[in-house]
Amino acid sequence: MWAFLGSDVMFFGAFIATYLVYRGRSLNGPYPSEILNIPVTSVSTFVLLMSSLAMVLGLHYVKEGQKNKGTLWILAVVLLGMVFIGFQMVEFSEFVNEGLTPRTNIFGTTFFILTGIHGAHVTIGVLWMAFLAYGSHKGTLRPDNALDLEIAGLYWHFVDIVWIVIFTVIYLISATDGPPPGAELLHG
Repeated sequence: MWAFLGSDVMFFGAFIATYLVYRGRSLNGPYPSEILNIPVTSVSTFVLLMSSLAMVLGLHYVKEGQKNKGTLWILAVVLLGMVFIGFQMVEFSEFVNEGLTPRTNIFGTTFFILTGIHGAHVTIGVLWMAFLAYGSHKGTLRPDNALDLEIAGLYWHFVDIVWIVIFTVIYLISATDGPPPGAELLHG
């Protein structure tokens, strides 16, 4: 798992670096300052971070042999992950309705690729956690094999940490980005 996460760091690092290299270079809108909804995305970020707390609690209770509590908290991870994905789907839909797609401009391309790949990782994690919740409920995930959940937890926490970086770079740092100087001359 550590080797996979190391390769995923490089994978996301490349996409984040690409976003930063092209940040502020879109010649036509919509621009981040016109479209990003930081309050709503802050709520979805909080939801995802709370899923990490649920993961810790689920692992704790599985290791303690408290099957029902372990299952409940693993299901909480699944639910919170699905809520996060729901927020992302609504955001994507709103952006498309406002004219931002991967083909609209450089911001659209890098935004949708970076956040979409992250969303795919969250979706994989949700499916993995649902499988583990089922195992916990059926009694096949027990204290003696809780390492399975711990490994899944490493993945889940990694996905959360990556989101903190994405949220900071896209939503907090780039939120004020508008057209680059002189862009209006090219289209005016």
